Amino acid sequence: MSPATPSPSPLVRPAELDGSRPLPAPDGHTEAELAALLGLLTAARPRVHTITLGHSRDDASRAATEAFAEAWRDRGGSVLAVTDWPEQAASWLRPARRFTALAPDAWVVAAAPLGWVQMARRLRQSTAWAPDRTFGFAALAEPRAIALAGPDTLHGLRGATADGSAWEVRHGRLTTRLPQNGNTR
Repeated sequence: MSPATPSPSPLVRPAELDGSRPLPAPDGHTEAELAALLGLLTAARPRVHTITLGHSRDDASRAATEAFAEAWRDRGGSVLAVTDWPEQAASWLRPARRFTALAPDAWVVAAAPLGWVQMARRLRQSTAWAPDRTFGFAALAEPRAIALAGPDTLHGLRGATADGSAWEVRHGRLTTRLPQNGNTR
């Protein structure tokens, strides 16, 4: 799937950050977040069985990825591959190709926002990655990162917040829904 509007260069230049505060680092995942993310994937149609996991190299993202992989396998799902990437890279092509190589039913991402923006830009430019088949942990629901990714780069990306709410990106806008049981922190 090619983007409707070409993404900017994968490399985020300092001028694009506009001198604002740094994008936040991921927090550790919560049980509510993990359960909501599993729920999103099991409810997805067409049915999701195979996934590829992607994560940045920080401890919180690694731990979230490991927890998700274990929970997904416990439900009978298959993890085809796990790909990681640094926050900064000279080129994002190699991790982007590894991330999409096995054509899973869906991708699941736990990452720091800045690295994810650069990875997503490269994915849209150079692979058959589909953001509407991608699910993420709470750190990806960062409005500044969504804007930085570029128009429609992340259209259809969805995920879970720390309190178990669901979020989704539509045409560069982030929307959030309360958890199904109505409980929030």
